Amino acid sequence: MKNLSLILNGVLAVAVIVLYVLHFNNKNADQTPAEERAESQGEVIPKIAYVNSDTLLEHYDFFKDKRAELEEKQKKLEGEFQNRARGLENEIANFQQTAGNMTISQARAIEEDLMRKRQNLMQYQQNLSTELQQAEAEVSEELYDNVAEYLKEYGKEKDFEVVLTYTKGSGVLYASDSLDITRQVISGLNEKYKNPGGTTQPATPQADSTANK
Repeated sequence: MKNLSLILNGVLAVAVIVLYVLHFNNKNADQTPAEERAESQGEVIPKIAYVNSDTLLEHYDFFKDKRAELEEKQKKLEGEFQNRARGLENEIANFQQTAGNMTISQARAIEEDLMRKRQNLMQYQQNLSTELQQAEAEVSEELYDNVAEYLKEYGKEKDFEVVLTYTKGSGVLYASDSLDITRQVISGLNEKYKNPGGTTQPATPQADSTANK
């Protein structure tokens, strides 16, 4: 579980590297002089933005709720395993105390039974681990779908060609705050999460120096 945030962060990083090829020939009324010069020379300046994945995971209500659910599930599964493990430990301790009063065949039969129970316990632990990994994978997939779907709508609405992910250790060494749409995306995702059946209007991209880098 301690690696859950890292795993889901990696999934999120893939989710937000979304490429949009939208309206390359449309003129934008808010073009900068550099864009106007480039267009007059037949060049295309793609509209690019980025999302800070660390900040998004920290403030996305869906992920916070799912993380809490996974932690509760892990706690429950660990409790179930510990109960079984303690039961087996008690049986082993009792056997060690009474083995001297048993015949060789009796002791051997109990030893074989305890060994079988130990193997079953190890298999049970593996099953619980697999169950937790499957639950994490389901959250990862849902997280990916939520972010990718929203960014697709957001990118079309705001006419972005490229939306990148930014986090420490990523390949992006510098990105201007003017390209940061993290807070707007978080706001839109949370609104959609609270009102899954409603229609949300993406916020207007603007500089946001509060996003962590």
